[in-house]
Formats: sequence, structure tokens, C-alpha cells
Amino acid sequence: MKPGIPKGTRDFGPEQVLKRNYIFDIIKSVFIKYGYQPLETPTIELLSTLTGKYGEEGDRLLFKVLKRGEKLTEALAKNPNEGDLTEEGLRYDLTVPFARYVVMNQNNITFPFKRYQIQPVWRADRPQKGRYREFYQCDVDVIGSTSLMYEAELVQIYDEVFTKLYIPVIIKVNNRKILQGIAEAAGISEQFMTMTIAIDKLDKIGIEGVRKEMLERNIHGASIDKIEEILKVQNLPDLKPLFANTETGLKGIEELETLFTYLGHSAKNEVKFDITLARGLNYYTGCIFEVQAKGVQMGSIGGGGRYDDLTGVFGLKGVSGVGVSFGAERIYDVMEELKLFPADAASSLQLLFIAFDEKTHRYAFECLNKIRAVGIHSEIYPDPGNLKKQMKYANSRNVPYVVLIGDEEMTSGQLSLKNMVSGEQEQLSLEKIIEKLKF
Repeated sequence: MKPGIPKGTRDFGPEQVLKRNYIFDIIKSVFIKYGYQPLETPTIELLSTLTGKYGEEGDRLLFKVLKRGEKLTEALAKNPNEGDLTEEGLRYDLTVPFARYVVMNQNNITFPFKRYQIQPVWRADRPQKGRYREFYQCDVDVIGSTSLMYEAELVQIYDEVFTKLYIPVIIKVNNRKILQGIAEAAGISEQFMTMTIAIDKLDKIGIEGVRKEMLERNIHGASIDKIEEILKVQNLPDLKPLFANTETGLKGIEELETLFTYLGHSAKNEVKFDITLARGLNYYTGCIFEVQAKGVQMGSIGGGGRYDDLTGVFGLKGVSGVGVSFGAERIYDVMEELKLFPADAASSLQLLFIAFDEKTHRYAFECLNKIRAVGIHSEIYPDPGNLKKQMKYANSRNVPYVVLIGDEEMTSGQLSLKNMVSGEQEQLSLEKIIEKLKF
């Protein structure tokens, strides 16, 4: 049997895992800096938790888990449909499980509750560049406050993380109330979700494709013309005359103006109002966000928004939340393409000992124990003697330093420390090597 893995999934070897951890560590450090607490939820959720939260297309992409054992046997005996065979599913995102957690633990947490979560999610999507069936999300949310200060804080988190990763980005912002305002101005309030789903595909199918989809979904041509006219607006003030008769749309403009007031000119990356930004998930109600990397062909590498009553579907009404997510897989692909990983990101090893014979190998092992005792990541090649073979191993491990030990080094205590990047070599005592590498 030829081994393989499911489409849309990937193996990650040591080098890739170390690079991914480099991304995770930076993201996590910023989350903690801003006062967010860690949380983890189960891989499998009840389907009743997941369905109906992501829109029609999202529900189709849920990975469902078959009943097991006697339950499955009984269900099959009844000649069932799919709904009878499944009652659980793999989580589609981290936000809905977070809302479920908040409701279940509402008496044990303090509001506003600020949490971060870094875990994999699964979507039965068609695999393509930047789109996988299994991928990590790095989420940060605050629930229990309607303050637009938190929208500004999340934009700052995006800005700081991507600055630290050296990825130049555009942080796009819009508001679902503005999209509702468009529907109201076009006279199709009852078809708001149909319009939003079509607009969300604008970057993939273009305006003509969006027009075609709306026509096929029974939105009249005159309404589509009005929608297209409004979608051409690039500045918030220019929207106000078009929204003269929609209170909801004007409220959306006001919220975005407040967000930009909080932000001022502090962001290092471009923060831009984009009226075509839709975010197709059903639960968004206010400000929405999306992050696009510059200089590379890739879908969004981050997104999120305000959800006013996601906990309401689980029985806790009137608790507003807002959050954003980082797409770790796409961030990884962008950094690889733009060559943004630092040289040492793919190495967990700081030092390798190389010995010339059995006697110096035992001496090197003693030195290795002292080096490890102070927390320096180090290793010794198991077979002494063949210098070429040992140096090849050092290069393959991307180790920045090697210590070469022969009879002279063992006798004098002055060990040969070689910088594998510059090629520079110096004679140092073990204490000096520790001092050099530890600080």
C-alpha cells in the first residue's frame, strides 16, 4: 500500500514546525501583551452547536462525524437520512465554540472576558493555493462589551503582529450595518444575506459575476444598479447622502468614524475603509476586518468582526463580542514566498560538539552536560572521527555554532568555537562559550 494523506492537509517536518512556532510565538506574545487569556476547546462539537452559525455555504463545509457502535447500527436500521447518522462535527472555526464556552461558564468568568486561542479547525473546502481543509487559526476575542475601543485594539494587534513578522499588509475595515444600509437603500432589506454572500465573492468573480449571481437570486436589476453605485464609494463621508433614508447605514458610518478616531495615525500598516468587504459569516453585526498581504498573490491572512448576539443562540442574550483571527497557514506561505523567516527560525539547536576520537568524544560529552545545564540547546554527534561527515550534519541542522575538540583542546581547555555563518573560529574556555551563547 502506498502511503498518503487526505487532500487539503499537510505534513510539517522539523524545519516547518520550527518556522510555524516562530509565527505562533510572536502572535501569542502580542495577545498576552494586550491582556488576553488562553483558552482551548474540543476538536469535536455537537452539530447543534455548529450548524446555522456560518450561513448556507458554511454549513455545507462542516465535517460531520458518524455516530459509532450501537447508535450507528440503530440509525442505519431505520433507513435514515444523513441527519440521523451524525450528531457531532469537527469545529469550523474558534469563535462559535468560544461563544458556547462563555454561555456554559458565564458564572465563572469576569466580563469583559478577553481570550486568545490557537488551535486547528477543519472545513470540507476544495483545496487550492492558500486554502486547506485542516488549518490553524489564531483567534483573539473580547466578549461582554460594546465599546468600539476594542475594535481599535484589535486593529492595533493586527498592526503589531504583522510589523513584528515584517509582512507589509493592508488592514481593511467595513461595517455590516453599512452593508445593511446598502440593502435598505436598494429596497431589498429582506434579501440582505443574498446580497452579502454575492458581494463577498467580488474579488473572485468580479462585479459582473456578482450582478449575475444577484439576478439569479431574484434581486431586481434596478436594485443591483443601486448596489453597484454605492459599492463604488471609497470615502465614508461620501456615503452619508446615499444613506439619507437608512438609519442603520448611518449608524455603521458613525461606528467606523469612532474606530478611526480611536486609531488616529498610530498604525504602521495601512488601515483602509473598504465598502466591498462583506465577510460572509451570518453572525457578524458591526465592524468587520480583513487583512491582505502586499506583494504576494494570496487570499486574506486575517479577518474578523463584531458579533452582537452570538451567545444568544445558546441562551445568553445581549452579550456583545468582537474578535479577529490570524490565518497561520497563509501567513506561513506568505513568509516563505517573501523569504521573511530569519536565518535561525528553522533551527532549535544552538551548538553542536564535534570530537576527533573516542577519548575527546567522552570529554566533549562532559562539556555537553555543562552546556545543557545552563539551558543552551546543544547536541553531540554520536560518531567521532569523520570530520566531513560531522560538519555535513551540522549544516543540515542549521546549527549556528560548532565546538571542535581534539587532543590539544582537551589538554588546554581552550575549545575551538566555529561560527557556521561567518566561518570565524576562536579559542575559548567552556565558561566563555557559555557566556557568549547564553547572553
